[in-house]
Amino acid sequence: MPLVVFKSSRLMWVRLAALVFTCVAFSVVAHGGAVSSGGMYDWSIFCWAFSFAGTLLVLVVELMGLQSRAPVSWNNFPVTFACYASLLCLSASIIFPLYFLKGETRRDEARDHRIAASVFSCLATVAYFVEVSLTRAQPGEVAGYMATVPGLLKVCETFVASIIFVFVSNPISYDSHSALKWCMAVYCICFVIAAAIVIMCIGECTGRLPFKFDRFLSAYALLAVAMYLTATIIWPVFNFDSRYSRSSRRPDYCQNSHGLCPWDKLVAVAVLTALNFLIYLADLAYSARLVFVTV
Repeated sequence: MPLVVFKSSRLMWVRLAALVFTCVAFSVVAHGGAVSSGGMYDWSIFCWAFSFAGTLLVLVVELMGLQSRAPVSWNNFPVTFACYASLLCLSASIIFPLYFLKGETRRDEARDHRIAASVFSCLATVAYFVEVSLTRAQPGEVAGYMATVPGLLKVCETFVASIIFVFVSNPISYDSHSALKWCMAVYCICFVIAAAIVIMCIGECTGRLPFKFDRFLSAYALLAVAMYLTATIIWPVFNFDSRYSRSSRRPDYCQNSHGLCPWDKLVAVAVLTALNFLIYLADLAYSARLVFVTV
């Protein structure tokens, strides 16, 4: 019979704080936020609920001492989840106020609930970032790959690509030129490979590969940097240059649009593409000199 182990530590208290903050965030919105379901509301609720459920799972496994029975690598899973949760809560902290508080002038109970949810979402983001800083590998420390800086950068790469997919698909903004389709191919190829690396590390499958995993990581990072460099240049040129696009200037209707208009989403994709290029560049720099031991 599993033994419940109550071991107080900074990490446990940070996880408990994240658990409470995410619970409060989605609870107050669901209770009195007066927001109709769909779109960005559903995304925000998913971010908070998913983070809450995953944190609860991690706490239960560690308090019950079930790490050795978990079907995943416990050296990699908690830090990976905490990194994803921090990014999810960060996105909800930006998106929810942007869509449901921007331009809101009336003062009522529903607005107060939305403000409270935004505040607790920000607190949850901070809690998860603290958890990541406490669980990531320190210099010279033997740890799982996902606890290292390149491992955490893989999480950021897949998350940023996921946000790009959301923006380019509603409305579809990559089918007007072949060059933009190449950008979409870059996003998809790099996302699939980075996601596969994360899954293999969590599932402890890297030792079954027919080649050295560290060399593969360096080669992939170099390829991704080259591909994202082309996308970083091509996307803004074919979307904002008047020779290739009619949307070189922000349309007037965007001034009164709720949330992000299609032109704003094109700008967001350009910024996120450049951001992912910088992340892959940092990944390449770390992967080229990192030597880690899989525990």
